[in-house]
Amino acid sequence: MIDPQILRENPDLLRASLRTRGANEGLVDNALAADQARRDAITAFEALRAEQNAIGKDVAKASGPEKDALLASVKKLSDAVKDASATVSEAEEAAATALGALPNIVIEGVPAGGEENFVTLKEVGIKAAFGFEPKDHLDLGEALGIIDMERGVKVSGSRFYFLKGAGALLEMGLMQLGMKVAMEQGFVPLVPPTLVKPEIMQGTGFLGEHSAEVYHLGEDDLYLTGTSEVALAGYHSGEILDLSAGPLRYAGLSTCYRREAGSYGKDTKGIIRVHQFQKLEMFSYVDPSDAESEHERLLSLQEQMLQSLGLAYRVIDVAAGDLGSSAARKYDVEAWVPTQGAYRELTSTSNCTTFQSRRLNVRFRRDKDAGTEPVATLNGTLATTRWIVAILETHQQADGSVAIPEILRPYMGGASAISAG
Repeated sequence: MIDPQILRENPDLLRASLRTRGANEGLVDNALAADQARRDAITAFEALRAEQNAIGKDVAKASGPEKDALLASVKKLSDAVKDASATVSEAEEAAATALGALPNIVIEGVPAGGEENFVTLKEVGIKAAFGFEPKDHLDLGEALGIIDMERGVKVSGSRFYFLKGAGALLEMGLMQLGMKVAMEQGFVPLVPPTLVKPEIMQGTGFLGEHSAEVYHLGEDDLYLTGTSEVALAGYHSGEILDLSAGPLRYAGLSTCYRREAGSYGKDTKGIIRVHQFQKLEMFSYVDPSDAESEHERLLSLQEQMLQSLGLAYRVIDVAAGDLGSSAARKYDVEAWVPTQGAYRELTSTSNCTTFQSRRLNVRFRRDKDAGTEPVATLNGTLATTRWIVAILETHQQADGSVAIPEILRPYMGGASAISAG
């Protein structure tokens, strides 16, 4: 949720942000009108309450016909106050809905436009080249006996899979390596719930344009999370944090679930776009003045991971229209996938400024005598199952084996390669 003061005092800033996103600027006018209606309703209610209180004092002093007349007025006012109170409730709900429809304010310098308008910030590493015809990750995985899509479909349906043997170890090794990197940087490990309440899912901004991606358990009114970000953002909801010693940083490891609605026909082969996967997510609560530097910190850790795995990649500054409602800026890190001849997203990191914390009521004090203000929240993925795609394709050998990056070997029994048989 954006700061209501910005709406009232600088609506043109919001309009400019919506233009950058390619979104409807009329959302600002709707929010302004709803906010004014809310304030007018409160003013009318308070005036009636004041009148009611004043007459109440007069009733106590009156007698006879005068008192009867005043009591009749009190009854009429009581009904009017009840109606005015109901109007305030409706107006507040409408104002909250209108304000909640406004996406986060885009940080200056974010590229304008949609998905195709990203800006490449850097390309790192040497793209894999082979003296043989390379196989895609699924052909490799099936030949090596480490990915079993057929049985995944048999058990659970399309876009499900089994990781087997070295494939399972590879995924677990990635998560352990990522957790090691995170802990070395002061992140506290968490294994969060993967079912969350509606207000937590709503608070992180995933029940807007992303709602079709989310699994909902109607009988329990709980949502399966598509990222640990949701539970990590809710971890401190309703709290006042102590940031005097610096940011609070967490690394959440969980299974994640996505419907992949609207993606039918895209990436149907293999484990690029699936309904269930593992994910290690970094999450930071910081002073808003430190948010941009924290964003660069998260990005550097992601790059450190990819470089240690010997993957060629690029970093892109995601265009405003592709940010989602919560992010004010997002960087995607895309690895080179040889058989596709293209970069594919492996990880991203988002600066959500105070958008999520306002919804979830997470605050801090700059000093003990100061009032509270919203914190900034940031997130970034440090490893997911999808990384296996780039690892297998990049490090495949002519004999059909796959060299294991040296940094992962301790997590895979010391093996230097994955071979068939």
